[in-house]
Amino acid sequence: MTPAELEAARDRLVPDVVADGLRVLFCGINPGLMSAATGHHFARPGNRFWPVLHASGFTPRRLAPAEQEELTSYGLGITNVVARATARADELTDEEFREGGRLLVAKVERLRPAWLAIAGVTAYRTAFGDRRAQIGPQDRTIGGTRIWALPNPSGLNAHWTLPKMAEEFARLRVAAAGEPA
Repeated sequence: MTPAELEAARDRLVPDVVADGLRVLFCGINPGLMSAATGHHFARPGNRFWPVLHASGFTPRRLAPAEQEELTSYGLGITNVVARATARADELTDEEFREGGRLLVAKVERLRPAWLAIAGVTAYRTAFGDRRAQIGPQDRTIGGTRIWALPNPSGLNAHWTLPKMAEEFARLRVAAAGEPA
């Protein structure tokens, strides 16, 4: 993609990959420009979402972003806290996060996933007004839906290596399967 093609994707929406009653609804911060340009979540080559999803045991093989619709066959889906595409998450305002949190609650109430997994603890903190939230399961629920804050899989999140991130995603997978930890 050329820089002009990516810039033309700014503010575009990327459709959710959802179904009723999912095991886990993964929630990104917001779509990046590559995702908006392609229509596929976590599409930037440096993003570790797809490799981590496989390494953690959620999928039997590494899916490509263009195969995102296969997720529902595994009881998984994808949405975002904020729908509009930007080059970087720091382009979003706190008000956008709070409004995104309100819309996300309504979506979760409608879809009723077992778990909502927000990939970005800072996004979770801002969207839900929980400044002390840490990575892992949260006390808050949305109806019967439990919430798990995951590390942001962006390649810019250097604090989390792919193996450490896969361990955290695997903890969620075990919890979502109802297996003992």
